Amino acid sequence: MNTMKIRGLITLILSFIVSFSYAQEVTSESISKASFGGMSWRNIGPFRGGRSVASTGVLKQAHTYYMGSTGGGIWKTTDDGLNWKNISDGFLKTGTVGAIAVSESDPNVVYVGMGEHPARGVMTSMGDGMYKSMDAGQSWSRIGLDYSRHISDVIIHPSNPDVVYVAVQGAQYGDSKDRGIYKSLDGGSSWSKVLYVDERTGASSLTMDMNNPLVLYASMWDHRRYPWKMESGGAGSGLYKSVDGGMNWTKMSSGLPEMMGKSGISVSRANSNRIFAVIEAEGEKGGVYRSDNQGKSWTQTSKDRILITRSWYYMEIFADTQDENTVYVLNAPMLKSIDGGKTFKPVGTPHGDNHHLWIHPENNSIMINSNDGGANVSNNGGMSWSAQSNQPTAQFYRVIADRKMPYYVYGGQQDNSSVAIASRTDDGGIDDKDWYSGPGCESAFVAFDPDNPEILYGGCYQGILERFNVISSTHKEIKEYPELGLGKYPSTFKYRYNWNAPLLVDPFDVSVIYHAGNVVFKSTDKGQSWTVISPDLTRDEKDKHNEGGGPFTNEGAGGENYNTLMSLTASSHQQGVIWAGSDDGLVHLTQDGGKTWKNVSPKGISNYIINSIEVSPHDAATAYIAVMGYKNMDLTPYIFKTTDYGKKWKLITDGIEGEHTFVRVVREDPKRKGLLYAGTETGLFISTDGGAQWNAFQLNLPVVPINDLTIADNDLVAATAGRSFWILDDLGFLQSAENTSKSQLFSPKTTYRIMGGQSKSTLQGTNPLPGVIIDYYLSAEDAEKEIKVEVLNKKGDIIRSYSSEAPENFRSWPGGPSTPLSLKTTEGFHRFHWDLRHEPLPSLENIFVFGGLSGANAAPGTYTLNMYIGEEISRTNLELKADPRVDAPLYAYQTQEVMLSSLDQMLTQMHDDVNYLRNVKKELKWAQKRLDEGDELSSVAQDLMDKIVVWEEKIIQPKQKTFQDVINFHNKLGADMIYLKSYIDSDDPEPTQGAQERFDDLSGQWNTLVDEKKSIDEAITKFNAAYLKAAIQPLSSEE
Repeated sequence: MNTMKIRGLITLILSFIVSFSYAQEVTSESISKASFGGMSWRNIGPFRGGRSVASTGVLKQAHTYYMGSTGGGIWKTTDDGLNWKNISDGFLKTGTVGAIAVSESDPNVVYVGMGEHPARGVMTSMGDGMYKSMDAGQSWSRIGLDYSRHISDVIIHPSNPDVVYVAVQGAQYGDSKDRGIYKSLDGGSSWSKVLYVDERTGASSLTMDMNNPLVLYASMWDHRRYPWKMESGGAGSGLYKSVDGGMNWTKMSSGLPEMMGKSGISVSRANSNRIFAVIEAEGEKGGVYRSDNQGKSWTQTSKDRILITRSWYYMEIFADTQDENTVYVLNAPMLKSIDGGKTFKPVGTPHGDNHHLWIHPENNSIMINSNDGGANVSNNGGMSWSAQSNQPTAQFYRVIADRKMPYYVYGGQQDNSSVAIASRTDDGGIDDKDWYSGPGCESAFVAFDPDNPEILYGGCYQGILERFNVISSTHKEIKEYPELGLGKYPSTFKYRYNWNAPLLVDPFDVSVIYHAGNVVFKSTDKGQSWTVISPDLTRDEKDKHNEGGGPFTNEGAGGENYNTLMSLTASSHQQGVIWAGSDDGLVHLTQDGGKTWKNVSPKGISNYIINSIEVSPHDAATAYIAVMGYKNMDLTPYIFKTTDYGKKWKLITDGIEGEHTFVRVVREDPKRKGLLYAGTETGLFISTDGGAQWNAFQLNLPVVPINDLTIADNDLVAATAGRSFWILDDLGFLQSAENTSKSQLFSPKTTYRIMGGQSKSTLQGTNPLPGVIIDYYLSAEDAEKEIKVEVLNKKGDIIRSYSSEAPENFRSWPGGPSTPLSLKTTEGFHRFHWDLRHEPLPSLENIFVFGGLSGANAAPGTYTLNMYIGEEISRTNLELKADPRVDAPLYAYQTQEVMLSSLDQMLTQMHDDVNYLRNVKKELKWAQKRLDEGDELSSVAQDLMDKIVVWEEKIIQPKQKTFQDVINFHNKLGADMIYLKSYIDSDDPEPTQGAQERFDDLSGQWNTLVDEKKSIDEAITKFNAAYLKAAIQPLSSEE
């Protein structure tokens, strides 16, 4: 026997597909009409919360809270934040929540305003108006204000849930007449604009006097964002008051700065005379102000800069609901004053950037806070908080995967670290132990050798670049020119970098890495030194390289750096061919490693963002670019295609419809030419004809921005801005699909013997279906026909079968059989899985079988799938490989399989014999009733029953009814064998010496019992003969 040790045993064999009849490839039209109900994405996490700017509790329902996520929709907890559940999937048209409020008089009424109000220059999405629920979040209806874009507050009348006010901040990148304060008297059926200043000035904050709901106060914010600057403040900014339910407003001015920027305002529920405001203004005029006469006059109580730093992003203030001297200001950190706003101290929260606070009206120790890490609940006034590690709402900029098995997924998480997370695990799900923080920071591109990802490179804002050794967990900064960029004007930089600066490893030489600022850098020594290999590939507009914010507050974190490179791609066809795209509408190409560059920009795209470039894996001259115009208030989808290295471009977006579906990324399938995937602001689209026609392909993927896509191990991986990473397993059903008028069985991708399963935990990322994923398509003609699928080993033995016919009168019990899988027979694409196990063992009625009834795992090898639809058969091969992480010889798998098969055979015979003899006992009891009490045959029947019980109880423990009974009652031969089976049936296949010894001992015990059963069978035969002689119907006999 060959004992040579190998990794991954089976060489790739030819997999083929035999469909019921051959046809042309599937078209976009047929895809659009097909049902994909059996296909689904899975969320792998990480469960580390992303940004939330809106949350609220419920006055009349303890422990119940709502959270609005940026990109991730609406979430609800009913247990103080221990568990969160998304309640908006299937209802919202966009994913980013700006404000949320629950009626104090009717907790079933919930209003949500879309579009986050701390509107960033990066990783920010616009909203599509207002939504309402009348059943505490079970369902939602869209109720108008469609073009509000960004909503900062929703306020509901305390006793009339039909009266609601909305603070519309409005579009950040353009003028808009939709800004202002809106009011509805009919629950959102109609709206009136009750406060409007001008097209630049929106409402940043709104507060109501809950003791007199006719009184409202509003902060109006004159602002405008450009790709290179945040203008926060102007003549339109100010504080306003209404005393008639919003019908008329008066601008407050006494004691306030004459000119101001962004502000927040809050009236005390404990004292209606007292109002607090946090105001952005020039110099020391900025800070916290207080009025003690309902806004007639104001006094500055604090000018501490910690209250107003980065004003455009924060400026949130909340008066305590019970103590008029307590007020909170949210920034980084959250701050609390107990002396009427004079002095402030930090309040620890689970994450730094704080955006919202709800305080219980009747108990100010109860609160919920929203920040850049999610939402968290406190029941002790902020001394401690609930966790954010239960919220799969992370926002990722980009995604890349390695080629390990299982592969890891990498990306930078907004306001957190970069992440490397397993695509699947060996247990029930993907949790904290299965990911780690990587190099760089929140905005990281990540790069590495995909076959040996031990050295990772990760970026960060301002061009910060890091090398990370995974083995030693050591970091080293390797930025090309290490100047501090924070707070400085880009005009003073040697190089300008995008917040999300591109980074990649050369596909031909993993020792070469590229990084992009306004030029392209190249390193051949792991970042120790760099060479500039391009001129400035941007428009280099000097007037756009000054302060990033004004007129009162500069913004110098890096999000406003402009004229930078946004995308960089190296061709996999020819070394030295590199494409670069800028944030100002330029595309450049070099075909000589950077010696010369050509401007190959499509015409008419202005200064729009070139967010991704995809070189076709099938043709070196073909490339696709995704262009974003949202910073020009253009939400149109743009994908351009070239087939001649950029000499000519064609717009290819037919079929991508919807107001918020601008495209962020496009990828081409590596196996099927012309099969394209486009990630948009609200979901996924696919094209099967090179982009001539597109169709929505959302499946169960939530409405969320898709920032990036990659394909790994034939899976489609999506980086979302608000719902973490998602994976669509095995694209074979799209790559190999024929015309949808014909039924088809698809060849599964090569599968590795990884034994992880799928738990139902809502606190873990989801593993793929265990084992082999099997896809099939049923045409309308074949729908509802009986279906059967068989798995055959190399010898042609059927080791597992599945059917569309559910077993009759199926029942189970603790420790009993699992519900059999029934194949779907409806028209469309369907997916199920073979869990790699042989047929399950026969069950024993009402007996708890310790260790379960699952069959043994199959060994690596080539298997055949037979699919029967009615009388027709389809056949394909599947390849099962060993786990490459397991170093094992071939004979070990063979030995393991022989032992497991032998155990299964013995256990099957054992259970069949027990079930047979149990039936015999029933018939013997029936026979006794027909015999006279003193009849000798009755005594024989009793003796026979006693022998059966003695024999049976050597095999099973009938007293075991639940899992802990295995501790209480002595386990017998059957349990011993199942335990041995689980002992042997492990990832590492080579049976131990002890296993062989135990196998021999148990086999001997079973052989003894087989002999004992023969004597019982002989006794049954004799009893039947006597019964016949007495002219009584005989008992059943074993076949």
